[in-house]
Amino acid sequence: MELNLSHVDYLQVGVTSQKTMKLLPNVGRKATQKVAVADHDGVVTCFGMKKGEAVPVFKSLPGQKISRLELGGALGTPQEKIFVSSGSEVRGYTKKGKQFLTFEANLTESINAMHVSGADLFVCASYIYNHYCDCKDQDYYLSGDKISDILCLPVETVGRTVPILACQDRVLRVLQGSDLQYDVEVPGPPTVLELLNRDGGKGGEEVLYGTADGKLGLVQITKSGPITGWELDNEKKKGGVLCIDTFDIVGDGVKDILVGRDDGTVEVYGLDSSNEPTLRFENVLSESITSIQGGCVGKEMYDEVLATTYTGWVSGLTTEPQQMVAGPGDEIKMSRETQGKVAALRAELEQLQVKVLQGREKYQQSSQSSTAVSSVPVFSINDKFTLCQDDASYSLTLEVQTAIDNLLLQSDVPIDLLDVEKNSAVVSFSECDSESNGNFLLATYRCQANTTRLELKVRSIEGQYGTLQAYVTPRLQPKTCQVRQYQIKPLSLHQRTHAIDQERPMNTLRLTGQFSFAEIHCWVVFCLPEVPEKTPAGDGITFYFQNTFLGTQLEATYCKGEANFKSDNISTISILKDVLSKEATKRKINLNTFYEVNEDSVSHTLRMIHPKLEYQLILAKKVQLIDALKELQVHEGNADFLIPEYRSILDESAQLLEEYKKQPAHLERLYGMITDLFIDKFKFKGQNVKTKVSQLLAILNNYELDSLMEFFSEA
Repeated sequence: MELNLSHVDYLQVGVTSQKTMKLLPNVGRKATQKVAVADHDGVVTCFGMKKGEAVPVFKSLPGQKISRLELGGALGTPQEKIFVSSGSEVRGYTKKGKQFLTFEANLTESINAMHVSGADLFVCASYIYNHYCDCKDQDYYLSGDKISDILCLPVETVGRTVPILACQDRVLRVLQGSDLQYDVEVPGPPTVLELLNRDGGKGGEEVLYGTADGKLGLVQITKSGPITGWELDNEKKKGGVLCIDTFDIVGDGVKDILVGRDDGTVEVYGLDSSNEPTLRFENVLSESITSIQGGCVGKEMYDEVLATTYTGWVSGLTTEPQQMVAGPGDEIKMSRETQGKVAALRAELEQLQVKVLQGREKYQQSSQSSTAVSSVPVFSINDKFTLCQDDASYSLTLEVQTAIDNLLLQSDVPIDLLDVEKNSAVVSFSECDSESNGNFLLATYRCQANTTRLELKVRSIEGQYGTLQAYVTPRLQPKTCQVRQYQIKPLSLHQRTHAIDQERPMNTLRLTGQFSFAEIHCWVVFCLPEVPEKTPAGDGITFYFQNTFLGTQLEATYCKGEANFKSDNISTISILKDVLSKEATKRKINLNTFYEVNEDSVSHTLRMIHPKLEYQLILAKKVQLIDALKELQVHEGNADFLIPEYRSILDESAQLLEEYKKQPAHLERLYGMITDLFIDKFKFKGQNVKTKVSQLLAILNNYELDSLMEFFSEA
């Protein structure tokens, strides 16, 4: 069944956080529902719709930024009490707006995730989980990595309290009291959890999760362990999942899954006969979707998907038809309601125009005054710097509450800027003096009018580390700019993984010395992405990583006074040795270094590079032939006389050129990796082979895997 939904905007509040909008339960079966939404100004707004107008029910006073909004109430009754968390405080409001609860959780950090179930309140700060019953302390748990969301299985169905924490290290932690019952491994860093059908499905144990890299999945949390349902990959490279809900929008009696993503995509998935999700509807808004709900808001009898965006727009995608189709000669009479709407909009527009003119005049007067003081306008930026597994690049997303004028990127390490299809900004590069002041990149993006969100892609080189800085200038008067910094780590293309292949030939680096567990952990955080900043509990820890570009792996095990690193890529070990020695020297700590090189690992790494290098060489050769083949085609009038291989190059010329353009310096990058591997292999033997690099490059220019391996073994 085709799903047609029309977009309507209802209201704008302040900037919103993830999961800060809910629909209150409706009174009649098809009566419209009230909407509760909270923003960064600390205001809770509850409104309903009457005759197409948003009518406020109540509005709280401004205060500290609100990070979460949940609905609660006694078990078995309608969940219509509104709970919000701001800082380390939880407040409760009735549906009429009367505040009945103020609870100070006494946490050192702000609450970033919350769940309410009857008299139970579950709150999480960065690493800490607390459970309160009737505002009295019950359970406490310290997580191994940052907590991004919390959920509890329905007590009335399951018969016990089962909290589930979504943690950044690609794990869902299922708790029992103050103890960890078991871990559930998921394919990406989970950002959001939601009960299937809002009640956990048949046994109340089915949980939906969304990840930062855009994957979606279903897992059943049973007493004995997890049962994985389905997993939906992010093949179309859409944004990360920020919110999920389940609601029957299609009207077929089966609840659909509603998904909101950080690139503005709203999706509706239907479940087929085998309970696998299929995409039924998709709509893209210009900002990230922070909350999503299914219900009836705008007009009785018409269901809709309600979404809140980052800048605070509450918008609906409604089943109510918003357009009428007329044939030639047909007359359409405007209903009184529509006429009223148009008149109200015109009046509002005139008022706004008058306000703008008054504001401009006032600004002109004060800017010419000698006593006036210019105040810097404050604006908030929502930014995200994440490693994309598919193409081993970093995605930098910047979202501002007002239109962006320009963005300046500066980096003190060599990085490549990659093309992003969604990006319509005009980029210009400035020449850099990298020798004297270590400036490797200066690029300016000039944005088109009303651009509030910008997505960029950069690719770093492992072993080169430093800082990428983004200077964001919005279209505000007086002109102001905010600077955001992002660390490019020495092993920047490595990503955390749950396990590695122990059968591969491994090189080992062992460090011993007078360093504490906190110090060695601090050095590992400096070297590798996705490692929690907080020192892990216990005496020692093991982390596993995979290189997203080559697929090589790394195992890091360390404790007080000793650290062991194993990798099938000798260059990874070499980078770690250099960086860790440098960090230890800075702190005047004496390090004893032992290493063991496995000769087979070099040929193993070359075999892993081989398919990528071969593909890039073939692509480069095909691109070189395109112009000549096109000339032949024009000269002869057609391409029928060419052999099939050349004909296919001509047919695919647009895709080949597009792909070649998308991969700047890809060949140079692979050549660089092979050169580093060659130098590192002999560096561990105490030999300097930099003089032979020219011979290596000559072999690479006429590339054959066997001759390359022979050169490596004979050099």
